[in-house]
Amino acid sequence: MTSLVDRLWYGKGRPLLLLTPLSWLYHTIAEARRRKAMEAQTKKLGVPVVVVGNITAGGTGKSPLTAWLVSAMKAEGWRPVVLSRGYGGKASDYPLLVTEDTLPSLAGDEPVMLAQATRVPVIVDPDRRRAAAFALDNALGDVLISDDGLQHYRLTRDIELSVFDGSRGIGNGALIPVGPLREPVSRLDTVDFVVVNGATETDDEGRVPPEALSGIRHRQMYAMSLKPTRLVNLKTGEVRAPESLQGQKIRAIAGIGNPTRFFDTLKGLGAKLIAVPFPDHHRFRPEDLGSESGHMLVMTAKDGVKCSSFAPDNAWVLHVEASLPEAFSEAVLEKLRASFKEPDS
Repeated sequence: MTSLVDRLWYGKGRPLLLLTPLSWLYHTIAEARRRKAMEAQTKKLGVPVVVVGNITAGGTGKSPLTAWLVSAMKAEGWRPVVLSRGYGGKASDYPLLVTEDTLPSLAGDEPVMLAQATRVPVIVDPDRRRAAAFALDNALGDVLISDDGLQHYRLTRDIELSVFDGSRGIGNGALIPVGPLREPVSRLDTVDFVVVNGATETDDEGRVPPEALSGIRHRQMYAMSLKPTRLVNLKTGEVRAPESLQGQKIRAIAGIGNPTRFFDTLKGLGAKLIAVPFPDHHRFRPEDLGSESGHMLVMTAKDGVKCSSFAPDNAWVLHVEASLPEAFSEAVLEKLRASFKEPDS
């Protein structure tokens, strides 16, 4: 179920060591782009900007964390706006204001999923600085959350969060293409918080001890878990408890960065599954959904937004929500309040 690239990047050793010169080239180009983008930054925006991202390629749980941040901020009286690159979408004009009914082919799957999950404005634009200006010009909110925006340096930021998959960490610790790193591990020295999805070791406050994740050290490292909340039928909207999957035969499909985590969640719920992974952001077709007799079809929310128009009657989406410790919530909200500045007059 794990792709060849994942095995090469997250297994033992560095089988792609001969590609090291390409890693050097990748790093050189990425650093040059970062410096150019940083130089192009103008003054800070009139509202706080929170960036959620990672320094590894692939899925780590960024979108569930973004949705959690939206909920935590709304509970404190903030009006969040989500900014997204909109990977996989091909709109004719940007910025694009995404609604719950926007086609994933225009906006990308994750922005539509976030619009449905959070019910706050979601703006898609490859240029997130332009998306931010659009949000402010239209008075859409008073705090901006950039989903998967850690390397989009043109957008000024007040708070940075880097997310890791607890079971994969930094893999073999090498830069692309030898390993999974988009940036060197030293980049973590400049982020405000590190979030570990699926951490196995924590203290009483939900902090992850430095020795728990090989190669990662940070003063503010917290555990995150993804909790199944409900099953929703794509055709009828019927809602069932996740525990209803106990003993059920299902065909599980997942076009996400780390499909194994989704399949493990279903196994943990007692399902008997046929696991069918697809590439991240896969554009599903009806024939991808299969037709095993007597099986439920279960998919992620991210895949559900792309399959709703042609899903069969037995298609269900398993929704999950991020769970984070109170200490993390307090630390993030305190920093958010401290970063708030009135717009320039």
